[in-house]
Amino acid sequence: MTKSLNNHGLNSKNIVDNHDFDVIIFSHLRWDFVYQRPQHLLSRFSKQNRVFFIEEPVFSTDYKTIDKKSENIYVVTPAIRQGAPHEDIPEILNRFLHSLISKYRIQNYLFWYYDPMAIRFTNDLEPIAVVYDCMDELSLFKGAPPSLIENERILFKMADVVFTGGNNLYEAKKHHHKNIFAFPSSIDKEHFSSGTKGSDPEDQMNIPHNRVGFFGVIDERMDIELLKQLAERMTDTHFIIIGPVVKIDQSDLPVADNIHYLGPKPYADLPAYLANWDVAFMPFAINDSTRFISPTKTPEFLAAGIPVVSSPIHDVVHPYGDRGLVYIADGAREFHEAINKALAIKDNPGWKKKVDEMLMHNSWDLTWSKMREKIIGTIKKKKQKEVLRIKTPTGFFVKEKKKMIG
Repeated sequence: MTKSLNNHGLNSKNIVDNHDFDVIIFSHLRWDFVYQRPQHLLSRFSKQNRVFFIEEPVFSTDYKTIDKKSENIYVVTPAIRQGAPHEDIPEILNRFLHSLISKYRIQNYLFWYYDPMAIRFTNDLEPIAVVYDCMDELSLFKGAPPSLIENERILFKMADVVFTGGNNLYEAKKHHHKNIFAFPSSIDKEHFSSGTKGSDPEDQMNIPHNRVGFFGVIDERMDIELLKQLAERMTDTHFIIIGPVVKIDQSDLPVADNIHYLGPKPYADLPAYLANWDVAFMPFAINDSTRFISPTKTPEFLAAGIPVVSSPIHDVVHPYGDRGLVYIADGAREFHEAINKALAIKDNPGWKKKVDEMLMHNSWDLTWSKMREKIIGTIKKKKQKEVLRIKTPTGFFVKEKKKMIG
């Protein structure tokens, strides 16, 4: 099958200049799971464009498929009947996507991929451009499908612009695309600095100090043996863990009187918890799944005015460790020593000034404005070229013809 990728975009100057296009996102993460990079960026996109956030399907016919979260954000969860043959799922999702486009009269649209596996059911559609926001090296995560690497290779050929969620990931991916940019984790500083000390959430108020806290997804990236050893070494310190447990067995988590699992919390409530911690920690395991991560929580913890201790994750060491803003530790003994040092500087005005100076230049608003600038610039350049999509047995690839359109 050969067809023009962008028959909308050839006369797209007014469409682009007037922001008159919709955004269709394909995500491996659910909108209501944990509020992180996709929600920050796409909430800002929705101020000017309709956003259709398509999650992975659920296997149930008794499910609300489209949930309108705000004026311009639609969370879309395809519902597929139990027992549907696995090989039929791409075709089912393709029909669902066509139906969505028809129902909401979506005419000019941008495709935004977080999930490379979604190319299996999108390859006959014609967006004005394709964005790949590569926020993690998903192929190294537990349970990643074997075909993910090949699908990502095809997605790199499809994409008009690629973003990475961190600098280390950019170094690993930059040779795969000619229009690729690093946009590491940003911060909503006003939100995370809004917590009030002494006004504890109910499920935290009876936990003694000193408190060392973590929030985020609890999965194979957390070093649970390190957590166990810290609780044993620091019996007078209480470790607070906030977030959902996924891909690991709850029974594998260490249990101790000074470890407190408070479960997932709404994004709006996090500042109240953080404001009443003494130190934040990031006990990441050093393994394949953490090799390229750029934790959003690093600047979030700092914005709350809390000293941070972290495993030696590349995008935490550089720049936060290099600038003396985060203590880097490897193993229980080093974590123990670093937490004691962090406790000693939590009210140090010099340290807080350095944090404020760095975060002054780091915000989701700024990140989004720069990303949007790259997207609009890419669309404007693309409208001058004819692009062919060529079907292959594993998907398709795109080929630029050097014929100028105008």
